[in-house]
Amino acid sequence: MTKPTQITVTTTVNAPIEKVWKLWSGPEHIVKWNNASDDWHTPKAQNNLHTGGKFVFTMAAKDGSVSFDFEGVYDEVIENQRIAYTIADGREVHISFKTNRDKTEITETFEAESMNSLEMQKAGWQAILDNFKQYAEAYD
Repeated sequence: MTKPTQITVTTTVNAPIEKVWKLWSGPEHIVKWNNASDDWHTPKAQNNLHTGGKFVFTMAAKDGSVSFDFEGVYDEVIENQRIAYTIADGREVHISFKTNRDKTEITETFEAESMNSLEMQKAGWQAILDNFKQYAEAYD
């Protein structure tokens, strides 16, 4: 069996790692930034952030036409450093958080699925990451 294609997206957030980690992992924050475009949102998020813990983020079109649960299980959680999880469809995701003074670099690598083009998948995940950066930098 061939290994799935891996796609990497990255951003640098102008905020310290402790703030970034809190905003990345808190369900009350996830619902505010976890969307790739303005016509989508995450009306519900459950997040049990520890090794073996589960997460479920309901992602939905704002017009109510479609929604789905993005869910998985955490394989590894090292606070302020690394998160690895397996999505319900079996694909793996690895996220690293690197601090540099008051900035935090986030790098997400995920296994591509076969329904959408690689470019579309990368653009979608990058848009969510960019949305997180915007939310974190504006959050007080």
